Amino acid sequence: MRIVASSDWRDGLAFEVPVLVSDLSPGEAARCFVCGADSEPLARTELWAVKHRHPKNHSGYVRFYCLEHRPAPPRITPTVDPRRSSAGERRAAPRRSTPAVERPSVLCPDCFVEVPATGVCGICGNTVGA
Repeated sequence: MRIVASSDWRDGLAFEVPVLVSDLSPGEAARCFVCGADSEPLARTELWAVKHRHPKNHSGYVRFYCLEHRPAPPRITPTVDPRRSSAGERRAAPRRSTPAVERPSVLCPDCFVEVPATGVCGICGNTVGA
């Protein structure tokens, strides 16, 4: 038996971005998650859907919020390229370390396996010179 996740309107939402519920799916009036079950149901044009991350469910979960309790959308911070100065001039590229010199692989003449840098074969124990 193969178990697959179902697909619905919640899959198309981005995480932590408020979206009007009326733009997502039609339906009856609903309540704000923060206001609680004792509050008056609000029209879908007055509710915001926010998809939150969940530690055990990669699809996350969606909650409805009124305008007063709606979480703020995430701030997009500009990324700064460290190779550029504040005046927009290009700085010198960072120095790269020299690549390590690889030693040629040495094979044991009896076992035909590669011998480690110690020169001792791990299978038969013969000392093999480079």
